[in-house]
Amino acid sequence: MTEKKENVAPEYDLNAKWDHCLDLTTRRFVYSSLGGAFAGLLFFRSPVTRWASIAFGAGLGIGSAYTDCSRTFGASSPNIAAPKSTETSVSQAADE
Repeated sequence: MTEKKENVAPEYDLNAKWDHCLDLTTRRFVYSSLGGAFAGLLFFRSPVTRWASIAFGAGLGIGSAYTDCSRTFGASSPNIAAPKSTETSVSQAADE
């Protein structure tokens, strides 16, 4: 009647990562939707704009949860840098 549990390092435990991500996504979706509903009731009169504020809040919650979950699973994020300029400045061109 004893269960065998394997000791897996936390960085390789996919079940724990999925549980964490589902919990995080659910909480952020609900809380940000409620925040959007509160803001909609506070600032808008039209039902359409109130629903839009709820949808915007839900999107923010899901987007932030997706970002954190991608970090949890170790996905590399692209490094965005300014493109290197190959043009010479006007003063350098005049000196030559």
